[in-house]
Amino acid sequence: MVPVICSLCLPAGDALLRIGVFRSDTALFLQFPFIGVQTPVAWGIIAKILLSPTLGIIVVVVVIVIVIPRTHCPGFRRNDGRMIIAGGGEFRHEHSLWKGRSKLKDRMSVASLIVFGVLCAVSPLFFDDYKLHIIIVSLFYVMMAASWNLVAGYTGQVSFAHAAFAGIGAYTSGILAAKLGMNPWIGVLCGTAAAGLFGLLLGVLCLKMGGIYLSLTTLGFSEILHIVITNEYEWTRGTMGLQVPGLLQHYSKTGYLLIMLVASALVLAIVHWIIHSRIGLNFRAVQNDETAAASLGVNVIQIRVLAFTVSSLMAGLAGGLFGHYLLLITPQIPSLDQQFLVLSMTVIGGMGSFVGPVIGSFLLKILSEYIRSYGEYHVLAFGIIALVMARFAPQGIVGVFRRLTSAKRIAEPV
Repeated sequence: MVPVICSLCLPAGDALLRIGVFRSDTALFLQFPFIGVQTPVAWGIIAKILLSPTLGIIVVVVVIVIVIPRTHCPGFRRNDGRMIIAGGGEFRHEHSLWKGRSKLKDRMSVASLIVFGVLCAVSPLFFDDYKLHIIIVSLFYVMMAASWNLVAGYTGQVSFAHAAFAGIGAYTSGILAAKLGMNPWIGVLCGTAAAGLFGLLLGVLCLKMGGIYLSLTTLGFSEILHIVITNEYEWTRGTMGLQVPGLLQHYSKTGYLLIMLVASALVLAIVHWIIHSRIGLNFRAVQNDETAAASLGVNVIQIRVLAFTVSSLMAGLAGGLFGHYLLLITPQIPSLDQQFLVLSMTVIGGMGSFVGPVIGSFLLKILSEYIRSYGEYHVLAFGIIALVMARFAPQGIVGVFRRLTSAKRIAEPV
């Protein structure tokens, strides 16, 4: 199988390019690892990729960056109150039927999340510690996926540094608490601020590039941070992990469940407010058509940096709380595996939707418990599923559900 795959890589790229299945950059991606490489050497490269979960994850990540379609939004508001859409047409934003259905769906989503939150709050009455642990970890991923969705789903910027920001929040809080004796709650706030600061600096430096260049830059930043944390021993304890105090005097799954639930509700409330405000309108404008948005007075770079910084703050908060829950902070938190799992949760749940990351987080976390015996390969499996969803169902589970249960939106052209 390996020789067959290798022998087909070069001609497959040319063939797919000629028939128009992929663009030139996608076909080149299939070819460039093997250009000028002798066949036996190329066989070894392919075998190493197929047998290594980490290398396989990197390949799938890059493929997703190239072929993942952007979820288009209905449009953005112009000064005269009309709506601009990607095709260039105009629709009245005040159309009562469209507006009524949109508000109804939004209220149903919020109501569903409130009911789900109440069920999580009373779950200690029915579940043992193991199941409570799954819920707590799922809530951590809810914060991670919802905040990453703010960047990727609403501004179209695919960043691979999100897990790195969670690691910055976790290690900053842990070092301040374990090494300097600071109160863990103050440490979490400092870790959140540190993640936001790094997000701001990285955003200012690389968000002008956009596209695959932004993705590769953030991927490099994430790997550099992971290497530094892994090889540093005095402060981070390297691969042994940094033992940190808990947020509660007496360790309690119920207590941490309530803390993570409140933090998740806070993150979701902030995301909901942003995407339904004028800021969120600018986010979607930048995602839909940067040139048109800039021509109407939207500062594209400022909007990108704002989304990136807010998302980084939320990731830092999630990482800080999660590290003190585990009582041990390891390089696994800012790892590429963690980042790719967050990406899979968002894409499978529904990128660009409010409830999609919540659905994807709980679904994939529960599913991962059933396939834990496969080790790291379960992350690769989630990545392949995310790639398939991005290609054939770009709006994820939420989009599929909406197509099956709701009528088409009606919009009256002006």
